[in-house]
Amino acid sequence: MREKIFYNSRWISPIYFAMLILIVIFASTISFASEAEELMKQGNEFYQNKQYDKAVDAYQQVIHLGYEGTSLYYNLGNAYYREGKIGLAILYYEKARRISPGDGDVKHNLIIANTKTIDKIDTLPQFFLFEWWESALSIFTLTGWTTLAYIFYLLLLASIGLYFFAKKPSMQRYSFFSGLISTLLLIITSVFLLVNLNRRLNVKNAIVIQPVATVKLAPDPTSNDAFIIHEGLKVRELDHVENWVKIRLQDGKEGWIQQNDIGII
Repeated sequence: MREKIFYNSRWISPIYFAMLILIVIFASTISFASEAEELMKQGNEFYQNKQYDKAVDAYQQVIHLGYEGTSLYYNLGNAYYREGKIGLAILYYEKARRISPGDGDVKHNLIIANTKTIDKIDTLPQFFLFEWWESALSIFTLTGWTTLAYIFYLLLLASIGLYFFAKKPSMQRYSFFSGLISTLLLIITSVFLLVNLNRRLNVKNAIVIQPVATVKLAPDPTSNDAFIIHEGLKVRELDHVENWVKIRLQDGKEGWIQQNDIGII
């Protein structure tokens, strides 16, 4: 007797549904990437034609799509600088430097933009060892330190494997010392990685983006004025209460400022 085979749609439909979801996500990703690329191209054309306001709008739309990058922030900083908005220019140069701390063009333009600021804050004297520490931390980004730690971890595993499987004593000595060096470098890079990760999660720096901002003694508009600062100044966020942010200047002064007066790096 010939038997008919029936397919149970209840078992097949979830597979097709999952495939459909993946196709939609993939198509959306391609669409957003294409849109972002087109907006970047438009922004660059607007900038070259000295239509800086339109260039800013195009670059900001790319950011609103969820993209970030050194070139994007660098170009946006240039457009704001040409518009005379020094605070916003420095903000996006700083964002670009956070991604690529070794980029020479970003550093150069950031130095030029900082010469246009009004406030010249005398920083607290720093011990030379702390300066070396800060310089070492800024050599790589968080991603760079993560990659480096992973490489030394793999080298350590390779050294351990070579030590146990090597037949010659000379190879075992070589793998032993290479393992020690890999362990030391792994520890060092892991420390730098953890410090950078902690700063990324817990330390927030900001740039004053309003031409003039009044810092209060307390998070209250009726509070007495502490001091006045201007656009482009770099501050550190210490606390947050509703739409007020407690900040600290590089010279140690502290106070409260309206949230919309600053931009987080």
